[in-house]
Amino acid sequence: MHRHGAQQLDATSTRFALWAPDARNVSVEIERQPSVELLPEEDGWFIGIAPCQAGDRYHFRIDGHLQVADPASRYQPDGVHGPSEVVDPQRYGWQHPWRGRPWHEAVIQELHVGLLGGYAGVSQHLPRLAELGITAIELMPINQFPGERNWGYDGAQPFAPHNAYGSPEQLCALIDQAHGHGLMVMLDVVYNHFGPDGNYLPKYASGFFREDRQTPWGAAIDFRRAEVREFFIQNALMWLCDYRFDGLRLDAVHAIDQPDFLVELARRVRAAVEPGREVWLVLENEHNQAALLEQGFDAQWNDDGHNALHVLLTGETEGYYADYKDRPIEQLARCLSEGFVFQGEPNRHGTPRGEPSAHLPPSAFVLFLQNHDQIGNRALGERLSRLCPPTALRAATGLLLLAPMIPLLFMGDEEGSCQPFLFFTDFHDELADAVREGRRGEFAHFAAFADPEKRAHIPDPNALQTFEASRPINTQVLAGWHGLYHQLLDIRHREIVPRLVGSRALGVEVLGDKALSARWRLGDGCELRIDLNLGASAQPITLPGMDTRLFDSSDNAHTDSTLAAYSCVVSLLPSRLETP
Repeated sequence: MHRHGAQQLDATSTRFALWAPDARNVSVEIERQPSVELLPEEDGWFIGIAPCQAGDRYHFRIDGHLQVADPASRYQPDGVHGPSEVVDPQRYGWQHPWRGRPWHEAVIQELHVGLLGGYAGVSQHLPRLAELGITAIELMPINQFPGERNWGYDGAQPFAPHNAYGSPEQLCALIDQAHGHGLMVMLDVVYNHFGPDGNYLPKYASGFFREDRQTPWGAAIDFRRAEVREFFIQNALMWLCDYRFDGLRLDAVHAIDQPDFLVELARRVRAAVEPGREVWLVLENEHNQAALLEQGFDAQWNDDGHNALHVLLTGETEGYYADYKDRPIEQLARCLSEGFVFQGEPNRHGTPRGEPSAHLPPSAFVLFLQNHDQIGNRALGERLSRLCPPTALRAATGLLLLAPMIPLLFMGDEEGSCQPFLFFTDFHDELADAVREGRRGEFAHFAAFADPEKRAHIPDPNALQTFEASRPINTQVLAGWHGLYHQLLDIRHREIVPRLVGSRALGVEVLGDKALSARWRLGDGCELRIDLNLGASAQPITLPGMDTRLFDSSDNAHTDSTLAAYSCVVSLLPSRLETP
């Protein structure tokens, strides 16, 4: 199978390959040079070699009239509609030898590169995050999208790091510096759709898509085709091998209707990574396909756990939270003991969702209280720090950081940020109007925005102030939150992580409408117990002795037989022989 895009052969020549099955002829136009006709090959490929070196810019010309950027461009210095640039992946001189960290050590913080000031801005946060106890950062998508600001999920060139964030060499430098601080670096990749501006594939490679299958973003990508599969597998290998990212989080794979593609991708990645190097592969998958977590993937974001916790903390039950409105504490209990809440049961639409997951280890599930979706998909982008009592959030944070699942934080969580994180784009003209009105229309069925006048106050995604308002700043924070995270992560790395491999759930007892007691057998035989009360009233319970406690969110505001309101008590009990 051919390699998509431009590949340097030596210092003065480059091989160009474009899959354009609908084209009659294709040429490559290199700036300040005569165009070079690419030769047609079987299965719709056009291939050619041209005198070209790193830094040179080029376009493809389709059938003599359509000028397009390379869909596999490694860099777009002038944006999605500008020329592509040839990049030498070996140009950066790596400073830190790095083999990675095992998955059970993962404490991940998700962040947005643009809001932190590009690659150079992110690098300034690395010492602080490493000192806090974060072991990995996860970058929201950085591939080339239209304009200067975007969440990243509207990308047009999946291989090109966005020009507004810095050069490819500066991205390498960020990853290199992170490794020097002992941090893994993950990347969120989007293999389920292209953005609405800058994608010219339908004009010359219509077979990239299938009109008989629609997604929320339009025609589905056709993963039945080998050329399409190879496009995205080569993309994954580029990030992991050329840029030395330590892992990928695959966005919304439920929109990929060929799960065998995911299995193939994981297999190819595992085969390409050198022995002894740790690489993490994580899914976002509404279908809760537990089988994929036994076929090369380390874990899945556990939306079920988040949604149950969100309902317990806020009382909100609109939208997808309606699936958790009747018995959220029982659903949280199932999450803690078995992984997924939905394991084949019908959702609110009557559609069966999920597969049995109780056989999987706790580390197969990434738990979070917030992420970019769960904050930014709110009309006003409020964080939990604005939506629930700080004491309740403190208790939930104790569960998040000390349970055996893998914890994920969103940037600013560790400071108790009260700053919103809004949905933002940088579209123009009719597309900007459509996105703004579409965004406001999404909330028409929510009680708070049923009135059109109230919907009109939902921030315009394209406005610069929407982007600026989302920057995490330390002027609006919950008191003492940094110290809380420092304390909890110190406990996790000292007491939980060394015992995490081989952990299994022992069961969860529901104590009341908002209280439960969960137990796990850790790898060394010790028992981890978490007693959680997210209610406003004390809960009757017999707590473990004070000498076993790792953490108490309420500063011991309990009696011998009650668990205080809004509290979390985490205990580590000696090895026992009983079975669940």
